[in-house]
Amino acid sequence: MKVYLSVDMEGVTGLTDPEEMHAGKRGYERGCELMTADANAAVRGAYEAGASAVLVNDAHGSTKNLRIDLLDPRATLIRGPGKAQRMAHGLDGSFQAAGFVGYHARAGVPHGVLNHTWMGKEIQNVHLNGDVCGETRLVAACAGFHGVPVVLVAGDEAVGEEARDLLGDVETVAVKRGIDKFSAELLPPSVAQERIREAMARALHRLTDFTPYRLAPPYTLGVEWNSTAIASAVALVPGVKSVGPRHTEFTTDDFAQIMALFGIFATIGGQIACGSGPYG
Repeated sequence: MKVYLSVDMEGVTGLTDPEEMHAGKRGYERGCELMTADANAAVRGAYEAGASAVLVNDAHGSTKNLRIDLLDPRATLIRGPGKAQRMAHGLDGSFQAAGFVGYHARAGVPHGVLNHTWMGKEIQNVHLNGDVCGETRLVAACAGFHGVPVVLVAGDEAVGEEARDLLGDVETVAVKRGIDKFSAELLPPSVAQERIREAMARALHRLTDFTPYRLAPPYTLGVEWNSTAIASAVALVPGVKSVGPRHTEFTTDDFAQIMALFGIFATIGGQIACGSGPYG
């Protein structure tokens, strides 16, 4: 049984401060250790339930956050930028299950810790086939495209609610309960990580209960940007069309193109926003 883990950072045990998410900022190194510990908890649970292989994908920001020297030696790690499928890179039909660790609520959820969708200030909302979409839905749809069910979502309480609304009886672990975007009531790491381990093992023991989250093609990705400049720039990408001064859409029958395009969007949007100061 092969298990795939996509590991983000905002939903990691103990983290609430944006500085903890960025290299060189206060608390980042400790954040990487906590991120790796959460991933290891899921790896342990997977092997306890009979996994033969676990592939871990660093799905946050630079994708150079997980500590390979601290990773469970039974797992392998995808690390570094330039990954065509970004948060779902390496995921294909050879896996029997997927788990999301360190995930967070979509943009605009009041009690979602560090809530956003794919980017921070640049994106107001994302829609997939007309419905509002967070990163959980986006990556779950990619897994479903490959026929792989999502069995575990670990992060803040809000992303667990989002996951259950979307996926039904998926195993969820709330490692923190949001008070506001930058504050939360936290579980100690030892407690949170034990719950992640137990939930992953429990999920795989009832693997037949899960079905892939499938969307019918064609797939339409809609993005409501916070900047007209970013919207204009990304609309220059072939196949992307403007549907409003700050809205773009892209439609395809291949979900892999959705994931790849979001990576291009992040590159373009980040360059425009970072170079334009307070007007980004």
